[in-house]
Amino acid sequence: MKYNRLFLTAIIVALSASIKAQDSTPQAVNSVNILNEGYKYWFGYETPVKDEKTGLNTVKWGNTENKHKKGRDDKWAESVITTDHTLGTQIGADTDIREDRQLVPLSWVLTEENNETVLHCYLQMPADAITNFWLASDETAIVDAETGVQYRARRSEPDNWEQYFCFRASKDEIVDFRIYFPPLRPETRKVYIYGVPNWWLNGDQKYAINRVDHDRATMMTYDKAPQFHKPQMIRQANNYNKDNSESWAEYTDVHLIKPLKHEAMALWLTPDATYLAIAREQNWTREYFCEGPNDILFDNNGHVFKLKEVQDYPNGNIFWVRGNTGDWIAFVKVYEPLTPDVETINYIVPEGEPFKAWGANWSGTTISNLSVDELRKNQSLFEYHPRVVVK
Repeated sequence: MKYNRLFLTAIIVALSASIKAQDSTPQAVNSVNILNEGYKYWFGYETPVKDEKTGLNTVKWGNTENKHKKGRDDKWAESVITTDHTLGTQIGADTDIREDRQLVPLSWVLTEENNETVLHCYLQMPADAITNFWLASDETAIVDAETGVQYRARRSEPDNWEQYFCFRASKDEIVDFRIYFPPLRPETRKVYIYGVPNWWLNGDQKYAINRVDHDRATMMTYDKAPQFHKPQMIRQANNYNKDNSESWAEYTDVHLIKPLKHEAMALWLTPDATYLAIAREQNWTREYFCEGPNDILFDNNGHVFKLKEVQDYPNGNIFWVRGNTGDWIAFVKVYEPLTPDVETINYIVPEGEPFKAWGANWSGTTISNLSVDELRKNQSLFEYHPRVVVK
C-alpha cells in the first residue's frame, strides 16, 4: 500500500460498531479479571423534557418492555433512586453516527471480583434524569454455553431488583449499574447472558470468557524500543495539500533492509508502546508513501490499539522518498501498548481518500490473526542493510 491517507470506510465503521472503543468505556471498578468487554450499543432517545416537579431535564426510556412490569405499577413511585455510581464524563464518543433521534452509548463489562461474577452495565446520561428504566430480575442469568450450568443473578446495585425505576446523575456522566452472580467455574469458556433487556442481553449470542493467561503475563519479557536508521529530510512540507505533490515533504537515506515479502512485519513490545515495522518496496527512484493516521491493531477479544505516531515520518500525510529502484524500506508505526495476554492481532488500514497523482492507490488493507510471538521473531529481518551497488 503506497498511499493510505485514511478515513473510516464502511468495513471499518462496521468493525468499529462491534468492538469496544477503549477511550470511552470505563474499566470495571476493583476488577480482578475482565472476562469480556461488551460491544458499544447506541440507543436513540427522544428530546429531554423538563419535569415540572423536579425542574430536571428528563428522558423517558423507550426500550423498556411492558411485560416486565408484572403488575408492579404501585411500586413504581417507590423505586426512584439517585445513583452515586457515576464514573465521569465520557470522552471520544463516536459522534459521526446519525439517526433521526439523538443517540446515547451503552456498553458492558463482565468481571470476576471478590469471588463473584459482576456484570457492569454502563450508560452515558443523555439528560439529568431517566425514567421508566429496567435493569434486572429473576430472569437474569449467565448460562454456560457448553454445559448448560446456570448462574442466577443474586442482586443488583443500586438496589433496583425487578423494578421500574428512575435515576438522576449529571448529564454526560457514565452510570455504572452492577449485577452480581456466583463465580463462574474456571473451565467456563463461553456463556449466554439473559434478562438484561436494555443492554440487549437476552441469550441470543454467545460470549467468550477471556481469562488472563497469568503464566504468560508473569513470564512476559519486554523488548527495547527499536532504533532504526534516521532518514534525512531534504525538503519540508510546504502548505501541505494532498492534491499538490510539490507540497509534500521529501526524505532520503532511509532505513534499508534486505528484500522481504511485501508488507512483511515485525513487532517490538514495550510497557509504553507497540512498535510495528512494515516492509515496503521502492519501485521508482522518487516514490510517494503514506502511513496512518487511522491504522489500528485489535485482538480477537475486540480490544483496539490505536496508532500513536509514525516514527520519523508524517502521520497521515503523503511524503516522497528518494532512493534507488529495488530498495527495500522499513517504516515503523507506534501503537498503544498491547496487554501481556494478547497472542494474536489483526492489522487494519482503512481505505484512503482519492488524491491527484499518477498511479494513485487508496485501497485498504486487512491482515488477520497475526501471531505476536512470530512477529517478534521477525525483528532481525529489519536490521539496517546498507545498499550495495555493482556497476
